[in-house]
Amino acid sequence: MKKFSLFALIYLVVVTSSAQTQLPAVQLSTLKGETISSTALLNDKVPVVISFWSTICKPCIEELNAFKDQWAKWQKEVNFQLVAVSTDDARSVARVRGFAASREWPFTILLDKNQDFKRALNVNSIPQLYIIGTDGKIVYSHIGYTPGSETKVLEVLKGL
Repeated sequence: MKKFSLFALIYLVVVTSSAQTQLPAVQLSTLKGETISSTALLNDKVPVVISFWSTICKPCIEELNAFKDQWAKWQKEVNFQLVAVSTDDARSVARVRGFAASREWPFTILLDKNQDFKRALNVNSIPQLYIIGTDGKIVYSHIGYTPGSETKVLEVLKGL
């Protein structure tokens, strides 16, 4: 029983502290080469789902394809923005535009060429997903992808 109580306390501390984390201000690039601040993602006053991905990460692509498949339905259920942040480095970033276009992803694609945003959010493994509330606080995060796990994202979004 003591082990369970200790685990519950640690879990509560981790969940509470992650919910208090603010979205850091980091410069990102659009596919058109424009520079924007990550905090500009909050300008629409809707929750933002941020998914870190790479062109060589199969689970990342599966996750983003799953979001594409649900996009129209989810947009009718809850107002939110989805941003896919490519962590491809400067050498491979040229492939991102064509890669995303060929998949017809309907959401925003941004580039984290120097991986500053990735470091600021302490992303160590991709795919990694964050849900940011309208107040700029991280309310949910998830590492990895398994088919069906995208339903948790919708559940969290509906609760905001």
